[in-house]
Amino acid sequence: MRKAVYIIAPETKSGRLDTFISRKSHLTRSFIQKLIRQGSITVNSRAEKAGYKIKKGDKIELTIPDEPERQLAPEDIPLEILWEDEHIVVVNKPPDMVIYPAVGNRSGTLMNALVSRCGRLSSVGAPLRPGVVHRLDKNTSGVIVIAKDDRSHHGLVDQFKNREVEKHYTALLYGRLKEDSGEITSAIGRSLSDRKKMSVKTRNGKEAITKFEVVRRFNSATLVNVRIITGRTHQIRVHFASIGYPVLGDKTYGKKTSVKSGRITVNFSRQMLHAYSMRLKHPVNGESLEFTAPMPEDMEEAIGELSVK
Repeated sequence: MRKAVYIIAPETKSGRLDTFISRKSHLTRSFIQKLIRQGSITVNSRAEKAGYKIKKGDKIELTIPDEPERQLAPEDIPLEILWEDEHIVVVNKPPDMVIYPAVGNRSGTLMNALVSRCGRLSSVGAPLRPGVVHRLDKNTSGVIVIAKDDRSHHGLVDQFKNREVEKHYTALLYGRLKEDSGEITSAIGRSLSDRKKMSVKTRNGKEAITKFEVVRRFNSATLVNVRIITGRTHQIRVHFASIGYPVLGDKTYGKKTSVKSGRITVNFSRQMLHAYSMRLKHPVNGESLEFTAPMPEDMEEAIGELSVK
């Protein structure tokens, strides 16, 4: 059983009880609503509904009961550790690995592997997302940092929020990008036609900034280095698809899963996107840190095939 207490600060804007707790705890709203119905959440020692409007000075108490189906099962899965101390762990996430358990992916996730290796992670985001401060899509490989204690978790979250973390990616795009470098600034939000997808064609898009530089051009593809200033969901994939150069292998945006290269056809089983570098400050001692992750084998092989004349 885990408990948490939140005191509503004067500067906090009024809003729904379930939304506030979900944002603070990193638990889903549906799970928070279940806890409210069960009486596991009180406001000023009284039961309130999920739609209760929080106000200055409210004392919110949260009790999360242990539920077997919501516990992380430790799994001995090999990981490439780029850095680890008592506060954070940095991993080169392989392609095809999900970050945390969800419907359809109850095991084999990064969280299952890390709880086995580290034993204890930050309580923020528990029980299924302990220590998660940012995400990589299942089919995106590369650098990801996880907090092992709450102080580090909040410190990292602040750095991401304040855009102090420098994140670089390598992407293989469909087509020959004309510009040698550039910036895409289209706002991103939920697609108007498919709520499961993100899009630049949206009603309430949020600011999104993607900078890129061409590394190499092939007959029908372009290798680019990318730096994202913001961290919107699927940002790189959506931005490049919006200008007509989708990430190769991306089955959601662009759907370009093969290209012709000379006499051969190069196929891509997953999106060719790799988070190769991250620079941040250590959340406890303030030391400047930079991590790099080597390109995965399937991406290197694809580049090799594209290079054949």
